[in-house]
Amino acid sequence: MDSSSLRAGRSRGDGVARRMSVIRPAGCVLATALLLVACGGGPAQRSPAPPQTAPTTAPPVPAPLPSAAPTGTRGTVPGVPMTDKEIEVKRRTENPSLITGVRYAGHPGFDRVVVDLKGAVPGYSVRWVDGFVQDGSGKAIAVNGGAYLQITLTPANAHTEAGDPTWGEERVYSAGLTNVRHVVATGDFEAVVGIGLALSRRAGFRAFVQSAPDRLVVDVAH
Repeated sequence: MDSSSLRAGRSRGDGVARRMSVIRPAGCVLATALLLVACGGGPAQRSPAPPQTAPTTAPPVPAPLPSAAPTGTRGTVPGVPMTDKEIEVKRRTENPSLITGVRYAGHPGFDRVVVDLKGAVPGYSVRWVDGFVQDGSGKAIAVNGGAYLQITLTPANAHTEAGDPTWGEERVYSAGLTNVRHVVATGDFEAVVGIGLALSRRAGFRAFVQSAPDRLVVDVAH
């Protein structure tokens, strides 16, 4: 083999080598691309985020309302009165109080008599008597009962300045309650007002004052 043949062979061999050297990178690129496709190439698809729901919170529980305040009374005693002891309360007022009415009603276990007043509650007493007499004249007042309670208020009036009665136009009022049979106007004389309670029987009682408006309350057990 001559030198020209050797050169030609070398040249052909070199060309093949050069072509292969060019093909190898392309094959690598193709293999890499195929590998990427096989492995899930291409832009990644982001899974949608789960829908967000508003946080569930329990509705606020309102605070309990404060208990109602008791009415403004003085000396109120709950339950049925037990004692039959007489009562006397002394009070000083500038002017005589005016009796504007006397009310009565039955309650579970006792009957209630309310003396309505214009002005401050004056001094008062509640005591047992053998019967009722008219103040001033001392004349007996005929009324049936098994026991008698006398309520006296002073200084107080049951008439206007013109002399018209504000309570007590009638002498005897029929109450018809369990124990209180009659309410009696026993007098309105010299700033002393008398109110009698004719009872079916002697029983425990109590007396106390309430305000707004001012009034005297007498409870008598059945």
